Amino acid sequence: MLTKQRSSHSSRLGLLIGLAGVGVGLATGFLIGSTKPLYLGLALGAIPFLFYFFSKFEQAVLGLLILRTSLDPFSGQQVPAMFALGVDFLTLLYVTVMLLRRQTVRTDRFWWFFAGWVFLQGLWVVLLRLGGLGLGAGYLSDSIREWIRLFSWLMVYLLVMQLKDRIPPQKVISVLFLAVISPVVVALMQVFIPSLLPPILSAHSYDVGSLASEGSRIRGTIGHPNGFVTLLLLFIGLTWWKLKQSRQSLLWLLLLGLLAFFYVSTKALFGLMMVATFVVVLVAPRLSPVNLIGGILFVVLVLGLFASSEFGRERLSSLANTPLLNPDIDVSRAILLSGSDNNSFNWRIAQWYSLLNAWRQQPILGYGLGLSTHLVTNGLLPHNDYVRALVEGGIVGFVTFLVFLVAQGVRLVQLMLSAPRGSAQRDLCEILFAILLAIPVGMITENIWSHTTLFFYWMTLMAVAGWNWNEHPPERSPAVLVSPARRF
Repeated sequence: MLTKQRSSHSSRLGLLIGLAGVGVGLATGFLIGSTKPLYLGLALGAIPFLFYFFSKFEQAVLGLLILRTSLDPFSGQQVPAMFALGVDFLTLLYVTVMLLRRQTVRTDRFWWFFAGWVFLQGLWVVLLRLGGLGLGAGYLSDSIREWIRLFSWLMVYLLVMQLKDRIPPQKVISVLFLAVISPVVVALMQVFIPSLLPPILSAHSYDVGSLASEGSRIRGTIGHPNGFVTLLLLFIGLTWWKLKQSRQSLLWLLLLGLLAFFYVSTKALFGLMMVATFVVVLVAPRLSPVNLIGGILFVVLVLGLFASSEFGRERLSSLANTPLLNPDIDVSRAILLSGSDNNSFNWRIAQWYSLLNAWRQQPILGYGLGLSTHLVTNGLLPHNDYVRALVEGGIVGFVTFLVFLVAQGVRLVQLMLSAPRGSAQRDLCEILFAILLAIPVGMITENIWSHTTLFFYWMTLMAVAGWNWNEHPPERSPAVLVSPARRF
């Protein structure tokens, strides 16, 4: 009887907290809706979803994971930002309810490290407000927005962790493939029937603030082709993993070829280096004739498709007019040429040079999160995440950035060593480790750190990779099937 009373009390408490959250959300929606009716509509739509979220938690979370790839076309209406805030709110509300009901909130050691790292980044927000950085408090809103973006990745990790022991990890990864449907369908239309697409989904509509038109670059539903290519690399890795796990190899081979076609259609030169790094890291530990031939064929396919177009050949030949391949062009000349030769690599060198000069004025703590665009006249990101970390966080922030990258690699290696050889979990960790090593390569010439959609799914997979992947558990009673987890 006492147990029933406690259960009833906990249910009522959770309902009251949910209703309070609805009230706050509705009030906020009305305040914002006075000037932006779209926000009011989203707030009203959130009311039934909030009840659905608590009554059908697993389905709701999986639905949120599928939905994220369809939101970027509405960036002008701030829909992705509101989605991130909504995920943050739902996660915190769910955790609060679980704690008040004295139920387990699942975390792991990496999440605690991740949480500490995110809150450490908040130090730069505080210092900016106190006037301790290179820019004043007038830029505080931009810095807060960047910190919230990092905090949202932490919340995604925590939310997905609550699915542990409720849904098999293989099922979560299989569901993620539903998220790639909308960008792939739109990408197909961008290639073959672009006239049927609205302007918001056009292959050209991303080209705001770029140096020059670069032709029709496929982007799916992602905000920029460069963001699409990194997301495609992630799903190429997952497809590779599925190809090894599934008996229906033809289906996954076709999907792998389709993703490779779109990967090349983004016309992202840095993507070639990333996919080559991915294949080398993946094949090298298990060097066999089959793996070697498969890896070489995949890289040759991607390079061949890239070089088959006039634009691709021009991008490859442009490297001959940079300090990278031409000893007669030094950095100073590349900077001078960057304003007229329409060479994106020389333009990047000029951008890095300007930002590094600015960093020398604030070498220890930098200028603040997300503020590198305010240090150059063109208002663009550095196109080098290491330069960005150095300028925004100084030497201290740069070190924390590298520590975070290394910590993810250490986490994946630990999971690989603890998983049985040949298991699905170990194979997934090897795939993720190869992608992780490809990401720093792409960061040399691209703003990978700003690819929010990529890291949304990356943190999802990092959480799932650490679950219990016991594929053939012994017969136990239902009460014993749920393994104990960490409590807050």
